[in-house]
Amino acid sequence: MIKAFLETAAPRGANVVLLLEIAMGIGLLLGARLARKERFRQHAWCQSAIVLLNLAVVTVMMIPSFYVYVLPGVPAKLGKAYYALATTHGAFGAVTELAGLYILLSAGTSILPEKLRITKYKVWMRTILVLWWVVLLLGMATYTRWYVPHLFRK
Repeated sequence: MIKAFLETAAPRGANVVLLLEIAMGIGLLLGARLARKERFRQHAWCQSAIVLLNLAVVTVMMIPSFYVYVLPGVPAKLGKAYYALATTHGAFGAVTELAGLYILLSAGTSILPEKLRITKYKVWMRTILVLWWVVLLLGMATYTRWYVPHLFRK
């Protein structure tokens, strides 16, 4: 059903990941809106759930795919869009996910020592939201390059 909906050469898992990531991106925007409405508890739950769900998706689906299909071509084939997009997406994605986890630990727990905690949450959170959308767009570009071959016929 998902494959027919997207009409690509992508495996079902890639389609599910794409749709999940788009939904998470929208969820993060909704969570940001909750913060603007000063509904901070709901904001915290929304953003935390999305960061943790994304961590699971990255761990279960993206890292293994990167390891099998991209890493063997790095650095020799980075001049090719297939490898360049996936590597850029992976690098930005890793930084963004780690930053999201850092915010989660800093704002939502007492695990980190006081001197390692964030004090200017708004700047951090807005920056990570923008980066998340950059990563999402890079992921969509990677998906398109990998699974929509008719766009790249000569």
